[in-house]
Amino acid sequence: MSVFSFKVVKELGQARLGELHTPCGTIDTPAFVPVGTQATVKAVSIDDLQKLKIQVVLANTYHLYLRPGVETIECLGGLHKMMNWNGPMMTDSGGYQVFSLGWAIEHGVGKVVNFLADDSREEEELKRQITVKTKSIIPRQKLCVVDDEKATFISHVDGSLHVWTPEKSIEIQGKLGADLIFAMDECTSPIHDSDYTRNSMYRTHLWEERSLVKFRKLHNKFQEIYGVVQGGPFEDLRIESAKFVADNHFFGNGIGGAMVTKSKMLEVLDWIMSILPADRPSHLLGIGGIDDILNTVGYGIDTYDCAFPTRLARRGGLLMLPEDGGKLLNRWTLNVVREEFKNDNSPLSQNCECELCSGGYSKGYLHHLYWAKELLIFRLTTIHNLYVMEKLMSEIREGIAENKLEKVKRKWLG
Repeated sequence: MSVFSFKVVKELGQARLGELHTPCGTIDTPAFVPVGTQATVKAVSIDDLQKLKIQVVLANTYHLYLRPGVETIECLGGLHKMMNWNGPMMTDSGGYQVFSLGWAIEHGVGKVVNFLADDSREEEELKRQITVKTKSIIPRQKLCVVDDEKATFISHVDGSLHVWTPEKSIEIQGKLGADLIFAMDECTSPIHDSDYTRNSMYRTHLWEERSLVKFRKLHNKFQEIYGVVQGGPFEDLRIESAKFVADNHFFGNGIGGAMVTKSKMLEVLDWIMSILPADRPSHLLGIGGIDDILNTVGYGIDTYDCAFPTRLARRGGLLMLPEDGGKLLNRWTLNVVREEFKNDNSPLSQNCECELCSGGYSKGYLHHLYWAKELLIFRLTTIHNLYVMEKLMSEIREGIAENKLEKVKRKWLG
């Protein structure tokens, strides 16, 4: 009998409460998954994560393969023991690094072109502007190239050459020991055309088939594997890729790939979510903005991973609760780096119970810590942002349970 299972406890439209059972514990879904790229969520301890009631973390296979190396992690007892984390854990396949160290460098783009902006410009105009910008910048050497057989990386650590195959990704993830792993895929750029995206999608399907074969050969009953839907912003490709994932024996549905706009992301979910098996957990890879979560949870997404909240924290950006308001850069973000907060003796929030806010630290003090390059700023702001994310997910789960999800959305989205 499998030690893994996924149970839908309550449905509200397509949104659902779920229980994702793993050998290391149960994840109540929908859930946010903080990113711990190198076996640590930057700036915070495991004790901090537990106090914040974080249920699951994600580590990066490719980065850990480079440093400290799989052999070292095995000597230290595997990822769980090395990190002293006894809860559920995910590892990605390295497929995102195919993009971030490859086309993302060449095209000068991220996963979503206008991650913090609205969608006021047309999709094709966004692509055109990015293409023009790409041609005007100084060319940078890609650190990854792909063919149908493999991805070849130049290490960003020491410049050494590494060949990455689906079999290698699965073997390494097996040794790392995370509960939930991903088949290897290629994440395309948001400005790739349909021809490249089609070829890339077929390559991804070949890689995923090879990942599954390798995974089954390992016979590891303490891991389960997700397939990943690709296909960029193209409807026919997304539908074809969703059917591929649905027709293969994956435990979970991963939804990956770069998007041109946030509205395109919702359109993609419209195309594919009815195709993907509803009895599997669905994970939206690399997406975790407050509005992104609120706008996609109604499509049946169960888990999200994203480095954005913690990366934002290290840049002085504080996510704010709906009750706080104030002088925000956008709907949820206050940045204590700004000069106007230098002499501000007021607390960050009267409504937040995290260590930063309950500890009585003023905005002016945070401003000072940032510009003095004091390490405490990273810990306090990261704790705060993770508290807000967990508060959001808790209210979403409560909203589904009590048939009040729309009220929760109105509260947070305004």
